[in-house]
Amino acid sequence: MIDVHCHLEQKDYEKDREKVIEKCKKQLKALITCCCHPADFDLTLNLVEKYKNFVFATFSVHPEYIKEITKKEIEDFFEKVDKNKEKIVGIGETGLDYIIEEEHFREKQKELFKKFIQLAKDLKKPLVIHSRKAFSDAIEILEKAKAENVLMHFFTAKELLPKIIKNGWSISVNTTLLTSKKIKKIVRDLPLNQIMTETDSPWLGPNGKRNDPTSIKFVIEKIAEIKKISFEEVDKITTQNAISFFNLPL
Repeated sequence: MIDVHCHLEQKDYEKDREKVIEKCKKQLKALITCCCHPADFDLTLNLVEKYKNFVFATFSVHPEYIKEITKKEIEDFFEKVDKNKEKIVGIGETGLDYIIEEEHFREKQKELFKKFIQLAKDLKKPLVIHSRKAFSDAIEILEKAKAENVLMHFFTAKELLPKIIKNGWSISVNTTLLTSKKIKKIVRDLPLNQIMTETDSPWLGPNGKRNDPTSIKFVIEKIAEIKKISFEEVDKITTQNAISFFNLPL
């Protein structure tokens, strides 16, 4: 099992981060933590170095921070990513977040999104996409940029699924699958070789409490139920999808 999208840098893990990772090592083959803010860069990189070949990381600036992030912080972030590119397995989560309603800031999100797409191309890294209330615009930008190695995180736009399939992109599915009819239909209609598993922990805990990457097993169980195949088959294929997509040295 591989959790391709969690957030180990979050304050929720401050008291027991190492215990959580050790727990995960007993159940998972690897996990990919997602650094979304410059302030979390060093902590995330330290985790990658400390838990080599188990904890991997993607880096970007989350679009929800567009109002507070400065031009200098963005420039410095890009420099740090480039400097540490050998320790990074992907660029993300990047994209659009239309929970921010001001058009001016949405345009700034688009500008930054395009820069991260180009950075991924320059570094030959895959992209992890966040898109809240903005799937159509995000897909349009990706298509115009001819982005190829794309993973749509927490994808819910069932009506746009044909575009994902046509473009050969992937979707990572989290514990929301347990309750969402829409996501169940997405999993039903998406080929298994385009599916990866995530938790987005510490959020989305299946019992309403803090989530962690070990709950990936519940996601795999539900995918197996929907696809009418074994847990082992789903685990094998989604794990290999993650290894191939992120070029993990496993």
